Amino acid sequence: MSARRGVGLSAFQNRSSLSTSYASHGASLRSAHLTSLQTQLSVFQSLLHNFALQHADTIKSNPTFRAEFARMCNAIGVDPLAGSNVKGKSAGGGKGIGSLWAKVLGGDVNDFYFELAVRVVEVCRGSRGENGGLLGVEECKELVKRGRGIGGGMDVSDDDVLRAVKSLKPLGSGFSIVNVGSKQMIRSIPKELNTDQSTVLEAIQVLGYITCSMLEDNLGWDHARADTVIKDLLGDSLVWVDLQAPEAEYWSPAFMNDFED
Repeated sequence: MSARRGVGLSAFQNRSSLSTSYASHGASLRSAHLTSLQTQLSVFQSLLHNFALQHADTIKSNPTFRAEFARMCNAIGVDPLAGSNVKGKSAGGGKGIGSLWAKVLGGDVNDFYFELAVRVVEVCRGSRGENGGLLGVEECKELVKRGRGIGGGMDVSDDDVLRAVKSLKPLGSGFSIVNVGSKQMIRSIPKELNTDQSTVLEAIQVLGYITCSMLEDNLGWDHARADTVIKDLLGDSLVWVDLQAPEAEYWSPAFMNDFED
C-alpha cells in the first residue's frame, strides 16, 4: 500500500511541476510575442516617418493622397490629431510623432485642421439661414474650396472636412456628422433630428420633394402626424415650401444640388 501511495504522490508532484513549466513557458511566449509586435510597430512607424518626409509636398498639396496617408497612420496607431498633441512621444528612430507631422505639414497638424474647422464653422453659419443648420459634407467642401470666407480657398477633401468637424467635438460646439439616407451631413445646431424628421428628409433625398398626401399614402401616417413633422422641419428652415403647386410641396435645400443636371 505504501508503495502505491508513493507512486501517486510522485505523479501528483510531476503534474504540478509540469503545469508550472507550461505556465512559465506560456508567459515567456506571450512576452516574446509582445516584444516582436512592439518591434514591428516601431519599424512601421519609422518607415512611415521616412515616407512622410519623402512625400511631404504631395501630402500637403494632394487632398486624396493626404486622406490615404492619414488612414495608413491610423491603421498603425498614429492619430494625426491626437499624436501631434503628445509632446515627446516617441515613434520609430526616436522621432516624436508631433515632430513628424510638423515636418510634413510645415507646422503642427492641428493648425491645419483647426484652420479648416474655422472655415467649416464659417460656411455652416453663413448658410444656416438657407438650410437650417444641415449642410452636406460635399457642399461644405466646395464652399471651402471657393474661399468665400477669410483667408481664401483651401484644397481639401471630404476626409479633411470630416476630421475638421470631429476636431470641434471637445469644444462642445454642437457640430457633428449625421447620416441622412446615403448622404453625410454636417449638423451645426445642437438639436437632434427625431425619427420622423429623419424619415422625411430621407424621402426628400430620394424623391426631390414631399407633400403631406405623399407621406400619408406611402408611410401610412395620419394627416396630423405628417403635418406636424413638416411644420417642425419648416420652422427649423430644414425644408422650403413651394405654394405654386396644387398641393404645397416641401423641398430641402440640402439636397437640391443632387437633382441639378
